Amino acid sequence: MSQLLLPASVFDFMRQLKQNNNREWFAQNKEAYQLQLEYVETFTEGLLNLVNTHDVIETPTAKRALHRIYRDIRFSKDKTPFKSNWSGGFKRAGKHRRGGYYFHLEPGNTFIGGGFWAPNTPDLKRIRDDIAFDPSPLKQIINSKEFKTVFGVLEGEQLKTTPKGYAADDDAIELLRYKQFLVRRRFTDAEALSPDFVKQASDTFKSMRPFFDYMSDVLTANLNGEED
Repeated sequence: MSQLLLPASVFDFMRQLKQNNNREWFAQNKEAYQLQLEYVETFTEGLLNLVNTHDVIETPTAKRALHRIYRDIRFSKDKTPFKSNWSGGFKRAGKHRRGGYYFHLEPGNTFIGGGFWAPNTPDLKRIRDDIAFDPSPLKQIINSKEFKTVFGVLEGEQLKTTPKGYAADDDAIELLRYKQFLVRRRFTDAEALSPDFVKQASDTFKSMRPFFDYMSDVLTANLNGEED
C-alpha cells in the first residue's frame, strides 16, 4: 500500500492555498497543484479498488470521484475562489444500493463520511414512516459497539419541532426529527498521512454497510416489504 501513501505535501499545498486563496497565486502555482492532484488521484484510485472488494461502486475512476477545487461562489458571501481541501465521493451501483461514500482531506479536518445528505421528500417520508412503525432496527445499528467505536453517533441536521404527521410523544421522536442521516469518522493529520490510511478509509466505508443496508431496504421496498 506504500504507493498509496499521501505525502505531507498534499496538506502543505492546502495550507499555502488557504493563506493565498486568490486566482493570481493559484495560476502561479498551477504546476504544484497538478503534482499534488496526481498524488491524491493515486490515493483515490487505490481507495476505489479497495472499496470495490466489499461493495459495488458505480463511479468508474478516481478522476470522476474527485470534486473540483473551484468553489461555487454565486450565492455565497465567501468569495474565495478555491476550496482548501481535497474531497471526493463514490456512488454505489444499482437502484437497490442506497447511500453515498465521501472522503475529505484537509489539514486538521480530515474525515471519512457517508450517508444521506439531502433525501428527497418521498424518501424522507419512507424513512420516518419506518422509524415510526418500528425504530428498533435502526436503534440496534446506531447503538452497536462497532458503530459507536467507529462513528460515535448518528449525525445530520434535525428539526427543532415535531415533523408533520408524527406524534410529539413518539418514543423515537429524536430519530424522527432527522432531515439528514450522516456518519463520520475523523482522523488526525498523522493518521491521514500514515501508510495504512487507505485501508482505514476503506474499512470505515465497510463499517457503514449495516446502516446502508437498512436504509436501502427501507427505500427500495414497497408497502408489503417487497423490493420495488
